[in-house]
Amino acid sequence: MRHPILLSACLTGIVALSACSETGEQTVNRAFQEVNVVDESNLSDVMLTVADPNEAVAYFTRTVRDHPERIELHRGLAKSLVRARRNTEAVGAWERVVEMPETVPDDAVDLADALIRSGDWARAETVLDGVAPTHETFQRYRLEAMIADSNREWKRADSFYETAVGLTTRPAGVLNNWGYSKLTRGDFSEAERLFAEAIRQDAALFTAKNNMVLARGAQRNYSLPVIPTSQTERAQLLHTMALSAVKQGDIETGKGILREAIDTHPQHFEEAVRSLRALEAG
Repeated sequence: MRHPILLSACLTGIVALSACSETGEQTVNRAFQEVNVVDESNLSDVMLTVADPNEAVAYFTRTVRDHPERIELHRGLAKSLVRARRNTEAVGAWERVVEMPETVPDDAVDLADALIRSGDWARAETVLDGVAPTHETFQRYRLEAMIADSNREWKRADSFYETAVGLTTRPAGVLNNWGYSKLTRGDFSEAERLFAEAIRQDAALFTAKNNMVLARGAQRNYSLPVIPTSQTERAQLLHTMALSAVKQGDIETGKGILREAIDTHPQHFEEAVRSLRALEAG
């Protein structure tokens, strides 16, 4: 009479073991999935920072094809296309991102950035106008300033630039843009001040150094500013200064600065040599 009880106990044990086995397999699978997600996230970060831009595009193109529902992969593809300077494709990629259910305001801002890079300023402005005014980020105000500049809305541009500078710990780039805006308006002294501030924030920003020389040259100040430069950079800045002097009509001064640029450069400075020969021949 005890056999049925024993059989029942054995069956119960088998069922229990089976249940434990299924739970264990599920746990292991879930663990592997979590590891894969972490690895994939790390790989995505690498692709968006140090990888070759076109390799990153290829990687995200594959992963988007395998997981079309994942918005972070679409964002990775769009950002990689921007890094690769494939701006028209980047616009299409960001358009797909902003149409997904999980989209956030930053996605629309990045779409506007891609549109500006592709030259579609009017549509970029429309996209930014659609972003809630409560979305206040450095990137948003940087783009707003650039669009205001393109529309020659100087007061709005200055306001947006000032706000953008206050929203980042790395303002060198936007200070350089603001300075260039002032330069195009003919406010050379203010442009020089902004370029100097950009260089103070980032001593390696050669564009700001070159722009600062242009601002000084426009004021017929043909001495290089006291800023950190390599020997090659100094020669290049002298070349810029010389061309600025020539543009102002100070031809002989320009020739002298060109000779100094040629002597300063640690190697043969072909561009400056051609400029000097052209002036002497003319």
